[in-house]
Amino acid sequence: MSSPSLDEMIAALKALPGVGQKSAQRMALHLLERDQQAARRIAQTINDALETVRHCQRCRNFSDTDVCEICRDDRREQNTICVVETPADVYAVESSAAYRGRYFVLLGRLSPLDGYGPDQLGLEQLEQQLAEGGIDEVILATSATVEGDITAQYIADTAARHGVSSSRLARGIPLGGELEFVDGGTLSRALSGRQQID
Repeated sequence: MSSPSLDEMIAALKALPGVGQKSAQRMALHLLERDQQAARRIAQTINDALETVRHCQRCRNFSDTDVCEICRDDRREQNTICVVETPADVYAVESSAAYRGRYFVLLGRLSPLDGYGPDQLGLEQLEQQLAEGGIDEVILATSATVEGDITAQYIADTAARHGVSSSRLARGIPLGGELEFVDGGTLSRALSGRQQID
């Protein structure tokens, strides 16, 4: 029989995405048996982050300051906004090093059944930025789901009202992908979104 404190630690670790009972148990035992200093550092950094990290007032990404580093960076393209669903999406786009504009983080997608409407996604704040001018393009990088598509269309309609063009991330067969291994939905989107070769 283990201790209630250990059981609580294992239960807490299971709250992390992709961590089941066995993984949580291994992590907890490792931290307690072999690396208590790392356990203290993890606990301290989590506590510090909970106290310090907030949402950027301009793009809604996570930040230690009222306005995040990306929004403060004058070297970034100020006339383009990439709209993403989560802060994790910002990390994904940034890791590609293919985009140098600004972001707007929805923190979800339109889903009335789950209680996510325009107000929860900060779409009024986004529309205000579009109304201020200086934005030429909104890149819609929402998920390839029904809700993601509805969200993208809603934002595209809003952008159009302000004379701002919208584009959607291309979807289809991944680089190096073999057709025989591509699912039907992805192949269908790739065919419908095909481009002319000059």
